[in-house]
Amino acid sequence: MDTRSRLELANDNAAAFWLAQARSRGWEFVRRPGFVAVRCDGGPADTHRVVITRPYADQERTTAEVVAVLHGWSTTALCLEDPYGGLDLARHGCEAALGQAVMTRRPGAVADPGAGRGTGGTGRVTVAEARTPDGLAEAERTVVDGFPMPARMTGERGDMLPPVLLGTAGFRAWTARIDGRPAGACLSYDDGEAVGLYSLATLPECRSRGVGRAMVAAVLEAHPGREATLVSTLLGEPLYRRLGFVEQGVSRWWRYPATPSAMTV
Repeated sequence: MDTRSRLELANDNAAAFWLAQARSRGWEFVRRPGFVAVRCDGGPADTHRVVITRPYADQERTTAEVVAVLHGWSTTALCLEDPYGGLDLARHGCEAALGQAVMTRRPGAVADPGAGRGTGGTGRVTVAEARTPDGLAEAERTVVDGFPMPARMTGERGDMLPPVLLGTAGFRAWTARIDGRPAGACLSYDDGEAVGLYSLATLPECRSRGVGRAMVAAVLEAHPGREATLVSTLLGEPLYRRLGFVEQGVSRWWRYPATPSAMTV
């Protein structure tokens, strides 16, 4: 019997999402009872990732365990997700970003996916899975431009999403189009228990046209019977709530180095 909370379900999917990439790309990783760390090593734009997966009774001990791993990896860039919000990494040169809601949704299709005409212009929104290297590269570029991600804007094709991911079990990439042109993209990961949505981005000129809603609907439809999880920005929360997602906690994201600190973790 699965006794995990819905927050733990979401945490485990996020950890599995990064572990799947680590295995496919040959990255080093560490699994501990309360967290997962991945030594992303695809290039200068890659940031080491840590996902806290379970509540911690001793904040200092958990912090020390995480920092010890990062010291061993000579980490120079870090993103750490703490869905329990109790860790303090500021003294290690990290900087906390605004909290982001961890949200889950019970299985079921979106009643009205909004894949017709959007409200901000003409044109039909369609969503399809990226199944080829060219399709994956298109999804990659759309995500990079949609957020945007300055560190990757001049990166080479496949830097963020190499073709090897097409053969990674559970991993899928999706591209939304309006009149055949890319309008948005996202990633999903099915860990066998839940499907997580990641990097959901809409190009600036295509916003308010139902693109995000259509992508979420497509992912849910492709994974019937699965609970869905995601971490939402403040701007994205209203959409996800309308689609049936419920907040399970607020994740505190830490990044290293802090601005403008040049300390070593």
